[in-house]
Amino acid sequence: MSPGHGTEKNQTNRYKFLLALSALGVVYGDIGTSPLYALKESFHHNHNIGLSQENIFGILSLIFWSLILVISIKYLRYVLKADNKGEGGILALTALVTPRTDKHASKRKNLIRLGLFGTALLYGDGMITPAISVLSAVEGLELITPVFSPYIIPITIAILIALFSVQKYGTELVGKIFGPLTLFWFLTLGGLGIYNILKVPDVLMAMNPYWALQFFIMNSWNGFFVLGSVFLVVTGGEALYSDLGHFGRHPIQRAWFFVVLPCLVLNYFGQGALITHNPLAVKNPFFLMAPGWMLTPLVILATLSTVIASQALITGVFSITMQAVQLGYIPRVLIEHTSEKEFGQIYVKSMNRVLMVACILLVFFFKTSSNLAAAYGIAVTTTMAVTTILFYLVARQKWRWNKYKALFICGGFLFVDLAFWGANLAKVVDGGWVPLVVGVFIFVLMTTWKKGRKLIRQRISDEVIPLALFLDKVETQKPFRNPGIAIYMSGGVKDTPYALIQNYEHFKTLHQQLIFLSVVTEQIPCVPQSRRVEVNDIGHGCYTIFVHYGYMERPNIPKELDQLQIGDILLNPDEATYFIGKEKLFATDKPGMAIWREKLFAFQTANAQDATTFFQLPRKRVMEIGVQIEL
Repeated sequence: MSPGHGTEKNQTNRYKFLLALSALGVVYGDIGTSPLYALKESFHHNHNIGLSQENIFGILSLIFWSLILVISIKYLRYVLKADNKGEGGILALTALVTPRTDKHASKRKNLIRLGLFGTALLYGDGMITPAISVLSAVEGLELITPVFSPYIIPITIAILIALFSVQKYGTELVGKIFGPLTLFWFLTLGGLGIYNILKVPDVLMAMNPYWALQFFIMNSWNGFFVLGSVFLVVTGGEALYSDLGHFGRHPIQRAWFFVVLPCLVLNYFGQGALITHNPLAVKNPFFLMAPGWMLTPLVILATLSTVIASQALITGVFSITMQAVQLGYIPRVLIEHTSEKEFGQIYVKSMNRVLMVACILLVFFFKTSSNLAAAYGIAVTTTMAVTTILFYLVARQKWRWNKYKALFICGGFLFVDLAFWGANLAKVVDGGWVPLVVGVFIFVLMTTWKKGRKLIRQRISDEVIPLALFLDKVETQKPFRNPGIAIYMSGGVKDTPYALIQNYEHFKTLHQQLIFLSVVTEQIPCVPQSRRVEVNDIGHGCYTIFVHYGYMERPNIPKELDQLQIGDILLNPDEATYFIGKEKLFATDKPGMAIWREKLFAFQTANAQDATTFFQLPRKRVMEIGVQIEL
């Protein structure tokens, strides 16, 4: 082996290690801070579960097997393989299984609605995760001294503001900072667990699923509803899948099996050992499992770690936001790419602000982590169930699994999902309605935007003429052709852009070269550069250009047009003039949407990012032509 080859291999291994370390900091923060509140909430007084050894072992068994079945097997073993060209998340999964033919139009609509609803619920989960994670850690200050009690909420809000303020520096930098700290956090979890397990080693018997079964037999419906709290140990599973594009499957898997899973199991069993030995410790078993001298540094470490915990959902929300924009389900927003190596690492400023405000309001409204825990779970359990259903279709359609194998595996996953979902239904009246309301609201926004854009195309289509007829008209009338290149942004090239019709009717002149440019978003994350741009000469000095992007890519039209051969010239995008239609919408009682949805759509349109910014066009070369449309 040559020295150069060895150096290259070392660099590759080092990069893989750093990527896994970053994944540890970003992807597993949510799951990693669940020990702060999950076991405590399982013994909450609302459940009426006694602190007997049988109950303690039963809940520990449920926690252990939840981690194995939901995270290790469902997500790490199977779901992460259902990537769409390296990208994950429920929208990517929806695009992967959606049939493209008109023959299956009804099935396509139903699958899209299912995927959209699951996506919308993930936004609600993304708002609760940072709030409950940070608040649960800061509450540990009360164990040090009651003096901190009046300041718990202000400190929590200050930390949340700081967390969202650093998002603009990107996932890569955040991961480099958070990764080593998270590794130390998990090692601390494992160490504390071992420290307490050594006092009551019998607690390890709870790995036997017998104890979980016995727990249900002994506690009946009370035992079933405890699953709503046990579910808190796996709430980061869906965010884990959404973050797939940030790091890739293998770094996420390595981090889980080598670090996260063993440390979590040790810590939960350590808490169980503590409660077995000292039942009064159930009021806050995580912090009370540490020696007295360690309490203060542990609270500080836990606070820092809960800041990291929020990262998984925040980056997941960024990812699904970009996918939703590119697939046409929400208005255009500014998306910044923060890494040259990992395309999926992005920052969405507007969504970052929305999440920050929502988290602060939740802290003000619920005040304690126990109250927030009552609101946590119903949204993400629904999303997980939707993921299982869509995954079944991937297994059958894409992987060609036989029906019995797919039903056995996916049916098992769905059974677990529905058990957790049913247990979390009891939380709806205690606060679970919050993420549901958020999810329904986001779902309405997404479907309204999609249908509204379709309605605009229908309204304009009544007034535009086919491009071929317009070019024949130009050939007959032979108007004056101004020197230069005009680029008309258009959703398609069959019809004449409305901006061009208005321009020609008023000025009776055309540019010497006319380019009709259409941006095509494909159902794959990234389009190879080799088929990025498609140019067609349609005569009369006119050309059509199709620029293809994947739903995870941010369009940059000038970059794609630079030095592009158009007829006899090399295109300089900074010298062309870009024409864009600017719609002003009016809600009417015409068939289409309800008046309130038309008004909502008009509001969305007015506040959407302008096309100039979204396509990164040179502002001094853009002309907007107003179009008034009655919806």
